[in-house]
Amino acid sequence: MSRLNNNLEYQNSEQIDLPQDMIPICPNHEEKQNSNVSYYSCFTSEPIGNKPVTKLAGIGEILGKRLQEAGFDQAYVVLGQYLLLKRNKELFEEWMKDICKANSKQASDCYRCINEWCEEFLF
Repeated sequence: MSRLNNNLEYQNSEQIDLPQDMIPICPNHEEKQNSNVSYYSCFTSEPIGNKPVTKLAGIGEILGKRLQEAGFDQAYVVLGQYLLLKRNKELFEEWMKDICKANSKQASDCYRCINEWCEEFLF
């Protein structure tokens, strides 16, 4: 079942029409999305659980591998670093640039993603 349309199907086959801006888009669905907005929206709307670091906005396969090699294999481990840096945007982005060679946009996307997740679930 694909959820990338404006109908959600429930187990009893009932469908509910959703407005276009409320369509759930997550990177783990069958149809891969190319934008960080998809990752960002999905990540910030649900518990962090044991998501791999590549589920964070701005983190693709290459940066994900670099983070994993540095010991940051799960999104919650990166969240821990964000908290250790006292949620400071500049410090976190500099850390991202140092630890995995992220560019400014990637570091900023990751920061925004984690920051919004914290606002939703922690603060």
